[in-house]
Amino acid sequence: MTVPVHVAVGVIRGDCDSVLLALRAQDSHQGGLWEFPGGKVEAGETVTQALTRELQEELGITAITQSPLCKISHDYGDKKVILDVWSVDSFSGEPEGRQGQPLRWVACHKLQMQDFPAANRPIIRRLQLPDMIAITAQESDDQIFSQRFEQILAQGVNMIQLRAPELSTDDYRMRALRCAELCRIYNSRLLLNAEPEMVAETGAAGLHASSQRLMSLRVRPVAEGIFFSASCHNKEQLLHAASIGVDFAFVSPVLATNSHPGKPELGWDQFAALAQSVDTACYALGGMSENHLQQAKSHGGIGIAAISAFWR
Repeated sequence: MTVPVHVAVGVIRGDCDSVLLALRAQDSHQGGLWEFPGGKVEAGETVTQALTRELQEELGITAITQSPLCKISHDYGDKKVILDVWSVDSFSGEPEGRQGQPLRWVACHKLQMQDFPAANRPIIRRLQLPDMIAITAQESDDQIFSQRFEQILAQGVNMIQLRAPELSTDDYRMRALRCAELCRIYNSRLLLNAEPEMVAETGAAGLHASSQRLMSLRVRPVAEGIFFSASCHNKEQLLHAASIGVDFAFVSPVLATNSHPGKPELGWDQFAALAQSVDTACYALGGMSENHLQQAKSHGGIGIAAISAFWR
């Protein structure tokens, strides 16, 4: 039985939402690909001790503020790894490739999956996700809906899910086309709660699946370059989402919510237990407002998603 290699990884933050990358040597495992700096956790070391040592040995820098980002398990076939990923938000020193490795700073939105080892790709997805995601409310009047939708985008919302179960497929398609155009104008990203074909047709950024749709899927329905999210209400659904490669999940309802009155709420402790049971990024949904953002993160979430907090 192959024992996984425990690796401490540092996502080193720079200006303008950039991160520091290092190029792996051609003769190393996954050689010739870019990676986030770090290295093996040696016997007797904690993860933070290993990260401190590796950053000093590889780059000549010392982390000042750092926090856990995620933990990723990956099987390459010839090697298994567990990546303990930490966000290094500030550091002292000037990074240099002390082992001869080329370095470069790259904006998060420009990171390309194919440039990295497969185990690094979930890190990229997390870095490209926003703290908050808006979800649309039901509105039959197209003009009123478009006005409210644009108002949300004008507030700087970076990702929004078009949820409109009241519409027919044709009406949903027309609304999705208008929303996609507004998102392009405001440099935001649209998630569709629809069939996968409509994502390509509208130029949306991703696909969202309800918990019922999720459990009917056996494979990821969209390509890796397209965001794929799902609604999850329990551990079974969340584990299934992770098994088919969901990029992030909406875990709900964390608190009481107007959209689903009477549904038992999870509470923060159960949300934390669910979020920590998978490598998948989890958003807290249900009764959320911007004031809950740090609470969601402190309980293992990547952020919050909400309807009423945005759709006023």
